[in-house]
Amino acid sequence: MQRVVRQSKFRHVFGQAVKNDQCYDDIRVSRVTWDSSFCDINPRFVAIIIEASRGGAFLMLPLHKTGQIDKSYPTVCGHTGPVLDIDWCPHNYQVIASGSEACTVMVWQIPENGLTLSLTEPVVILEGHSKRVGIVAWHPTAHIVLLSAGCDNCDSNENPTMKWLPINSNL
Repeated sequence: MQRVVRQSKFRHVFGQAVKNDQCYDDIRVSRVTWDSSFCDINPRFVAIIIEASRGGAFLMLPLHKTGQIDKSYPTVCGHTGPVLDIDWCPHNYQVIASGSEACTVMVWQIPENGLTLSLTEPVVILEGHSKRVGIVAWHPTAHIVLLSAGCDNCDSNENPTMKWLPINSNL
C-alpha cells in the first residue's frame, strides 16, 4: 500500500508569537451577544467596544500605544445602553459613529491627539429607530452620509430597517 502525501503551499510557513509590548492587554471587551467585530481601526486609532457599568462605551487607543491598558484610561461614553457597532468615517480619521441598544446613533469627534479625558458629548445624536441599532456604516464615497440598521418592526419575513442619513453638522 502506497501512502500519498498531499503537498501544501504552507508547509514551510511558521508563526511567531507577538511580544507583550506589541499588543494590547487587559481590555474588558463587551460581552453583548450581538454579532459584531467589537472593534474598528483607521490609520491613527483603534476603537474597541468595552464593558461599561452605566450604558455603553468604547476605547479609543492611538495605534502607537500598546501594552497594558490602564482601567482608568479615558473612554467614549454617552450611550445609555450597550454599544453594538462602531465605524470610522473614511473621509475624516477623527470622526466615528456608534450604534447602541438604546435605539440611538451617535457621531463623535475625536481630538487630534486622542483622548485625555473621557468623551461624553457627541457631535450629533441620531434618533429614529424604535429598536436597537445593530449596524452603522459610513458611505464609502459620499461625504458625511451614514447608514444605520436596526431591528425595527422585524419579523421572520422582513429585513431590518436601513436608513442613509446625511449628517448636517460641522464635521
